Amino acid sequence: MYVWPCAVVLAQYLWFHRRSLPGKAILEIGAGVSLPGILAAKCGAEVILSDSSELPHCLEVCRQSCQMNNLPQLQVVGLTWGHVSWDLLALPPQDIILASDVFFEPEDFEDILTTIYFLMYKNPKVQLWSTYQVRSADWSLEALLYKWDMKCVHIPLESFDADKEDIAESALPGRHTVEMLVISFAKDSL
Repeated sequence: MYVWPCAVVLAQYLWFHRRSLPGKAILEIGAGVSLPGILAAKCGAEVILSDSSELPHCLEVCRQSCQMNNLPQLQVVGLTWGHVSWDLLALPPQDIILASDVFFEPEDFEDILTTIYFLMYKNPKVQLWSTYQVRSADWSLEALLYKWDMKCVHIPLESFDADKEDIAESALPGRHTVEMLVISFAKDSL
């Protein structure tokens, strides 16, 4: 299984904060191979993994990752961004939502933030820890974050010992810089 650089950077951020993870309720959205979620579970967090309910193969990849890492007890749920489903409604309030490279296609940004907003409404203190690969200077979350009454803090990779040269930049042609964000409700919402 291939692990994307964004997942590695997010896992490194989790490892840096590993002492605060035991007992935390964590949901990984768009989990894929689930590296960040698996690491959080290994650090003592109560983790739920999710990927698209419309892509059963992705959910199977999550389950395989759990099996390969001796974590068969982790719950894997199908969530489709922007859709209210029974699985979404049944989720308990989370402390942290993990998202590695889910901000890939601009047409999905609002659906992702709709789902995040619903989860934040259940627990206004929840934070979204997200990494994304910079693909275009024309793509921005800022207007949507404002619309959904969320704020964003950019986390410098150096602040948690991420080696930008080795982890956050790909050897593929073009620019493949990874950014780390922490998104939460704006203070006025609380």
